[in-house]
Order: sequence, then structure tokens, then C-alpha cells
Amino acid sequence: VLPERLQRREAERQQGVERQRQKKEAQVVKEEQSEFFVAAFAREREAVEALLVAGPPEEAAARLQGLQKLLTESVRFLAPYEVRQAQEAVARLQGDLAARRQQLQPKKKFAFRALKKEAAPGSEPRPAEPVRPAAAPPDPGHGPAEGESGGTPLCGFSGTEDKELELGPAELLQRDVVLSELRGCRVRLRGNVNTLRVRDCPGCTVLCGPVSTSVLVDGCSDCLLVLACQQLRTHRTRDSRFYVQVTSRAVIEDCVKVYFAPYAWSYPGIERDFESSGLDRNRNNWNQVDDFDWLVTDKPSPNWSLIPEQERISWWD
Repeated sequence: VLPERLQRREAERQQGVERQRQKKEAQVVKEEQSEFFVAAFAREREAVEALLVAGPPEEAAARLQGLQKLLTESVRFLAPYEVRQAQEAVARLQGDLAARRQQLQPKKKFAFRALKKEAAPGSEPRPAEPVRPAAAPPDPGHGPAEGESGGTPLCGFSGTEDKELELGPAELLQRDVVLSELRGCRVRLRGNVNTLRVRDCPGCTVLCGPVSTSVLVDGCSDCLLVLACQQLRTHRTRDSRFYVQVTSRAVIEDCVKVYFAPYAWSYPGIERDFESSGLDRNRNNWNQVDDFDWLVTDKPSPNWSLIPEQERISWWD
């Protein structure tokens, strides 16, 4: 009979061997899944690219949404660099789709404009009508953000300070929206957006309805963002709170002091917008965040955390 100490050592050795075997098997499965994803993703990407060249934009948009869904469902077993490459490919295709749609829009017919009549001597000039800041394109002096097309954005706000800004369902339906260089603004986007880009917006609150594909937040600080989307990427952002419903795992990079809680905004018609967006309301990875700057696997990233339940906002308007 072996002494108890030797029996314990043997049991520990066998447990170690079993753990290694399971780990090896899991690695093999993971590699096989990764290989399948790479091949399937490449096929679908080529199909989307072909449709963007010669096919109808609606079919390209549907295939692109399928490509995004494939990525979302595969994130859990992909390496961070594979996720990053796939996300960048999807963002490029989204930009190409937006450019293609804009290219196919009918051109405005030429028409002569009547010359303005000069005011009669001594009469007071008629005051100009105020211009609504909505749908102002970003400063043309800046290049497009990641995932944006090179053309003028179809919808958004730019260069505004301390204002209440709002767009509704008719203006937002499946549009690509850009918010840039806002300061101290409160933005309400009630409707189904296709993509959303928020960049260089300090001290802002953004309340957004369901986004069919991706949201990119870049260069923001002291912000409150309420977002529902398939994919959320956040770059160069600090001291900000996110209330999110996200189908895949959110990604942060070069961020500090960012906090997450579940999506909690509502407005009349939001259920209809969720239905048209294709988002699954029962699937929310709001507390699953990948930090590309934190490579330690056995310790949580210090750059993000969850908002305690007692500190979460429940009333928005």
C-alpha cells in the first residue's frame, strides 16, 4: 500500500494530465473553429465586394448584415487580432456601401433660379430665417473617421456647442449618422440607424435608438452614451459612461475610466425600431468588454468597470 502522501501526489499528477488533455482538445477545437470562420468570412466578404461593384445595394446590405452576424457569433473563440481584422474589414465595407448608395442617388435636375429682387430704397431688409443645426456635415477639413465613406455623411451634427439636438425616425431610418466636434450637447436619435460614429465630442450626452450594425466612439471624454448595436468599438475615450445593448463583445482601445451598464432608454416606437434593426433584444453582452491594451488573461483590465446598480440612471428625459 502506497503511503498517503504518494497517493495524493499521484492523484494530483493525474489531475494535471487530465487538465492538459482537456486544454489541448479545447485548443484544437478552437483552431478548427477559427479556420472555418476565416474561410467563411473570406467567401462572404468577396460576395459583398462583388455586389458593391455591380449588384443592387439592398442585396449588398443584406449580405453585409449576414457577415456582421457571422463575426458576432464567432467572437468568443477568435483571437483579438482576428477580431480586429474582421471588424476593420466590416467597417470598410460599410463605408463602401454608404458611398455606393450615395453614388446611385438620382441627381437633382437643373433648374434656373429666379434672381432676388433688390429691396426698395428705405425699406428694412427681411430677416433671414434661422438655420436648424440638424444634419450639418462634419468639418470638411477633417478626414473621414474609421468606417466612414469618403463622401459627405448622409446625416448628423457637427461643430455645435451647448445645444439640444434631435433627429426622428423618418430622418434616421437605415441612415449612416456622424456626430463630430460637439461640445456640451445633448443628442437624441429616436429611430433605427444603420451605423453611428461619435468622434471628438467632449461633455456630451448621446441617446440613440437601435443601430443595425456598428457604433464607433473615438476621442470622447466626460460623455454619457446610450447605445444599442451589433458591434461597439471605443477608441481614445476617458471618463465616460456607456449604457449599452450589444450583440457581440464591446471593444475598447486606448481608453481609461470607462464604465458600462445595460441599455435602459425608451421612447414611443422603439419596439418597431428594434424590429427593423434586426437586433435580438434577448441578447446583450453589456458586461463583456475586450480591452486591446490589456493582454493579461488572469486579471481584469483596470481601464473599464461596471456601473453599480444603485448608481445607474433610470430616468432620461
